[in-house]
Amino acid sequence: MLGLTASDAPPTVAVTIFSAGVAAGVADVITFPLDTAIVRLQVQCECQTSSAVRYKSVLGTITTLAKTRGPMKLYNGLPAGLQRQISFASLRISLYESIQEFFTTGKESNLGSRVSAGLTNGGVAVFIGQPTEVVKVRLQAPSSLHGPKPRYTGTYNAYRIIATTEGLMGLWKGSTPNLTRIVIISYTELVTYDLMKEALVKNKPISDDVPCHFVSAVIAGFCTTVLSSPVDVVKTRSVNCLPGRYTSVSDCAMLMLTKEGPSAFFKG
Repeated sequence: MLGLTASDAPPTVAVTIFSAGVAAGVADVITFPLDTAIVRLQVQCECQTSSAVRYKSVLGTITTLAKTRGPMKLYNGLPAGLQRQISFASLRISLYESIQEFFTTGKESNLGSRVSAGLTNGGVAVFIGQPTEVVKVRLQAPSSLHGPKPRYTGTYNAYRIIATTEGLMGLWKGSTPNLTRIVIISYTELVTYDLMKEALVKNKPISDDVPCHFVSAVIAGFCTTVLSSPVDVVKTRSVNCLPGRYTSVSDCAMLMLTKEGPSAFFKG
């Protein structure tokens, strides 16, 4: 029996991680202004100054920020964002198949094994990448939230100040809502996608082809975004807040609900 040629052999783990990291980094550069706009919309109600610019929509935030602070302000925190993609997204993408194989040893892959693999994979990635998430969010958020002076002068300055003033665990703030968000995303994406594809194929409005997969993916993405948005907003505020502002994640959520109403959980 002939062995695999160099072109047929599967890529090594290192090559997979590198490829996933590069792909995720390129996507991050393209979408980073959207991410910055979402973060600013999610935290702007915590601003301590009444003269601060108020944003109303994602597009409006991007336009206003580019006009008032310059286009490069949309990329504040990009180095931390790229570090996040290298440590978070690359691991999620590259290790998913290996973890799924662990859950499906001796049996066929099913929805339960895919969800289990996604949750385990996401949990590991969150633990490793959370410090980069904390720094990224704090650099993206308006500096006026915590006084007239910027909190940090750059990415590595942010790591150092957070570690020295809040302790090493300060770099893992917001881990609980971030893990919860991963659970919601992993479960909702897979379940909704499978249910929609099954319904479309069964009722035969379209065949099991590219359009079917595209429609299923769009609906799954919409449902996932809606369901994970409340946890995402709480995660962003927990990460960005000053020490002592919230006693816990649930305290943050309750204060948002009582002071701003349910709509606060869907900002951005």
